[in-house]
Amino acid sequence: MRSRRNIFEDIDWITVLIYALLAFFGWVCIYSATYSDANIGLGLTETNHGKQMLFMIISSIVAIAILFLDHRFFETLAYGVYGLGLTLLLLVLVFGSEIKGAQSWFVMGPISFQPSEIAKYGTALALAKFISANHNTFNTLQTRLKATAIIGIPAALIMLQPDVGSMLVFTALSIVLYREGLSGWFFVLGFIAIIIFISALFLKQYEWVIFGTLIKGKVAFITFMVLLSSFSYYVFRKAKGSLLIISGALTAMVGFFLSVDYVFDNVLKIHHQNRINELLGIVSDPKGAGYNVHQSMIAFGSGGFSGRGFLEGTQTQLKYVPEQFTDFIFSTLGEEWGFLGTFLVITLFVVLMARIVWLSEKQRSIFTRMYGYSVASIFFIHFVINIGMTIGLAPVIGIPLPFFSYGGSSLLSFTLLLFTFIKLDSERKFVLR
Repeated sequence: MRSRRNIFEDIDWITVLIYALLAFFGWVCIYSATYSDANIGLGLTETNHGKQMLFMIISSIVAIAILFLDHRFFETLAYGVYGLGLTLLLLVLVFGSEIKGAQSWFVMGPISFQPSEIAKYGTALALAKFISANHNTFNTLQTRLKATAIIGIPAALIMLQPDVGSMLVFTALSIVLYREGLSGWFFVLGFIAIIIFISALFLKQYEWVIFGTLIKGKVAFITFMVLLSSFSYYVFRKAKGSLLIISGALTAMVGFFLSVDYVFDNVLKIHHQNRINELLGIVSDPKGAGYNVHQSMIAFGSGGFSGRGFLEGTQTQLKYVPEQFTDFIFSTLGEEWGFLGTFLVITLFVVLMARIVWLSEKQRSIFTRMYGYSVASIFFIHFVINIGMTIGLAPVIGIPLPFFSYGGSSLLSFTLLLFTFIKLDSERKFVLR
């Protein structure tokens, strides 16, 4: 290990520049989305865009402080931060405040934060440390189950709030397990589960008369699965254990299919049900559950190729899009800066995530590589779902766009995630494991 005169000499400044650009563009959009004649100045404590500027200053100070820490600090405290996150997730279920249908916030006067943000950071650190310490035995079932539990425990606690959006972020960490050898069939099974879930919601409203017999949609689906399984067995009947495997798969799929109604009606909140039904086209409610997305789509259409211009978006300035400076901030960008602006920002996000993965693959430290993949996975799920819900391709589940959406706890969390990786990456020439 060597000593440096300049702590900044091995920092990846391209990543830092992308971070700064995204945070700046996000602040410009927040300024526009919250603009009024009475809120022209910065007002660091009086206006939302002023508060976001204050959050950016605090986050910048934290980012610089991280760069001065010893890189071993993060691995040493990984399980401690993870434990802190779990503790806060338990406490919020008892002492937290309910906002937008989820008891997921601690509110103390003017200060509020979501413990799930700390849990994301802690889980990324803990998962990286666990895989690093057990890298040679990661192909064993026991080790993989433990790694899955590290992800699953905070996800389950968040689901109890319930905060579906934050819970989905943790599922993205399965990408880290895939990088270390988890079979891609798990993702195929996940995709099949999604298809079955959607099919169950669609088919319960359909029925047909076939040969004079009334056939309900669910019965038709189960009949199809039995026929498909029978055909599969006929094709693979000579393979060892084919009957057991196909029978097990059929039982699992039919059981999951029949459980969808119960989960949908009793686990999901009413507003989640309405938003999913609206997304799938089962119902059309542009003045109710689909109002946010409907207005957001109008904003994008209004922006056209080059946008209407800064502070010139009618949807934005007339406040037609609810939550526009938080979850729907991307629609402000689309209306005022058009296709060109959205293309630039999407490109910055893609380059950022690709660069994190690229830098992760260059690491000799397993801990740093796994942590880098965790960060890229978290950014990816936030990026895809947030933009997807603003353009009607994903359900509205309340998930912020990194560095863009208004909020101190989310900005600080994303800054912690990214700059911890930047710090760890700066040591890659000198860390052997």
